Amino acid sequence: MQFTISSVTKLAALTVLAASTSAAFAQSAGDTIVSAGWANIAPQDSSTPLQITGPAPLARTLTGTGASVDKTNTLGFAVSRFITDNWVASLDLGVPPTYKLYGTGSLSSVGQIGEAKQLAPALLGKYYFGDAHTAFRPYVGLGVTRVSYTGVSLTSNFQNTVAGTLGLLSGGKVVAGGTSANLESSWGSVFNVGASYAINKDWYAGLSVSYVRLKTTADLTTSSNIGNVTSTTTLTLNPIVTYLSVGYRF
Repeated sequence: MQFTISSVTKLAALTVLAASTSAAFAQSAGDTIVSAGWANIAPQDSSTPLQITGPAPLARTLTGTGASVDKTNTLGFAVSRFITDNWVASLDLGVPPTYKLYGTGSLSSVGQIGEAKQLAPALLGKYYFGDAHTAFRPYVGLGVTRVSYTGVSLTSNFQNTVAGTLGLLSGGKVVAGGTSANLESSWGSVFNVGASYAINKDWYAGLSVSYVRLKTTADLTTSSNIGNVTSTTTLTLNPIVTYLSVGYRF
């Protein structure tokens, strides 16, 4: 087979083009991807009945009571570091979303019970399929999150319902005032699937879906003429988080 100067030049040009094309979508060891986008949080929630824990004469479970958590949206952020061409460590953050809680069962007529902001940074390990030069790369991930709550408040309608309930249970002996609430911090496990698509050598589009196993305990304190009345319930949130993002490679 004979090679002319022209054919060699063409072959060299094709080789350079192929190399530059494969390198254009590199996601390889040492790369850092910073992304931001829209996150939809859809709780798959349930709750235990509200239980009055003290004082002892009032202690009982209020059967039929419950609460649900409405879905919400927020702005998400993530920083992902390629440890190897396939293994990635990711820190997922976001603007703390506001959860609204609504009464269910015998509390459904109350409507909104209260609201709270949630802080839930998550650390994940992810495995990206394909090689470093693949434009479309699906991945799976597993991680943990530490969740805490701020700005917890209860509606006046719910506080009045609690006061009325305590009055009925005590035969009018308890005159209740305001009620405050605290949501306990907790750990949760994160299961994640998603995909990244290279728009060019630096910009990426991403879509991921995470399932977070998460519970919290809500502790309520109601002031009254006999002292503080305490009650508690357990909320299971288990949200599905959909994250649509745009990322930049450094």
